[in-house]
Amino acid sequence: MQVFFPKYNKFVIYKFFENKTVIFIIPQQPCNCVTLFCNKPIICDELASQITDTNERNDRMNWNRYFVLLVCFFAFSAFAGCSKPPKNIIFMCPDGMGLANVTTARTYLYGPNGDRLNFEKLPYIGYQRTASKTSFVTDSAAAASAWASGEKFKDGEISCHDENGDGQCDGTRKNQKTILELAVEKQMATGLVVTADITHATPAAWGAHTHSRKCESEIFKQMLENDINVLLGGGIATNRKQCKLEHTAESMTQHLISKAEDRGYQYVTTRDELSQVAADKKLLGLFKTGGLTPIYKRGPESDEPTLEEMTRKALSILEANPNGFFLLVEGSQVDWANHARHLEYQIHEMIDFDNAAKAVMDWIYQKRGRTENTLLIVSADHECGGVIIDGPYGDLPAKGRPEAMAVVFSSNFMNPLHSAGHTAVDTIIWANQPQCGKALENTDLFYIMRDFIGGN
Repeated sequence: MQVFFPKYNKFVIYKFFENKTVIFIIPQQPCNCVTLFCNKPIICDELASQITDTNERNDRMNWNRYFVLLVCFFAFSAFAGCSKPPKNIIFMCPDGMGLANVTTARTYLYGPNGDRLNFEKLPYIGYQRTASKTSFVTDSAAAASAWASGEKFKDGEISCHDENGDGQCDGTRKNQKTILELAVEKQMATGLVVTADITHATPAAWGAHTHSRKCESEIFKQMLENDINVLLGGGIATNRKQCKLEHTAESMTQHLISKAEDRGYQYVTTRDELSQVAADKKLLGLFKTGGLTPIYKRGPESDEPTLEEMTRKALSILEANPNGFFLLVEGSQVDWANHARHLEYQIHEMIDFDNAAKAVMDWIYQKRGRTENTLLIVSADHECGGVIIDGPYGDLPAKGRPEAMAVVFSSNFMNPLHSAGHTAVDTIIWANQPQCGKALENTDLFYIMRDFIGGN
């Protein structure tokens, strides 16, 4: 028979003996509180008073003859355990990607009427506005800081307000902790995986607070202080001249790497070394000074990992944390390719990013429960290049032939020999949860993520 107890959620009751009953607890939502009663026999009168099913009320007088064994670990039940399952957030950013980039990569792979890219198969689609605090056209620092911290920042700021220009964060942030820092507070694992410098603007915004994106030695130092479990990308850039923080011997790259090793990080520099790392230690992988070599320039013997390989390794480490994890994965060089007005570069960075998206989606669908307990967001921080597909008319481009698409980089079109710039257009959001499937501000994503992991 089945009885509902409001105080203890839902119980399925099986009577094995005339004088004993075993209650299997099936919470309406997983909870920890029922573990207080685990393995403790109690008189049924304590629970009988909670019965709300009228068909069971006539049996109340008989309950005092039975004892109840509360079984928390359901060895013979599909509902094993009563602890709350971990929550995971995976934020994937194809930096600078506009919808035209999606079209060019998809058409290159599958033709105009073929399959979708992997992240296009996510069930919810929305879009976001991208303006920064003081500029309609944002940069990556302000855009990523809006995601990470839930408010608008000036271009160049890394989750930090510096209104008086003294080079110090002034402490006036609406939310003092980024999503990554909230995850650390909850004892979740954290990771940053990018194809740019590991200290570049987008990863920096989640794991540091500096007045300028140029303070990259300081950014890495703060990443270590945040005890981020996985750091994979290019090199560590140093504090540049726009940074008001002093550039000292302690901010030199080799010193910072040694400091990471002292803090328990295993340090790798090649694809082979990455494949052999232990899953039970923190990981620092720096594979090339600056950003990684563009995919279209790599040969089969390249010793640099792809974004997919780095992502799979990060997941294998982070998933071991029983409290869940936060992971940022950035296809950094989609933006760089658009700046360079380089279609082949752009398409192959898009494919590299989409392969990483498949790795994430494979991981989510691999085990029961991950779909509802993992929030996956795919979104660009801004569009770059003003990419337009201007043809062909009267014909369909064949797959594998980027030249068949009349692609124009319209940003900064008056100076075609110079870099294309960012634009102010909204960017698309793909997600596996419905909260993201609507028109949003980029700052809204912070609160969606915070609510998902139960933050304050």
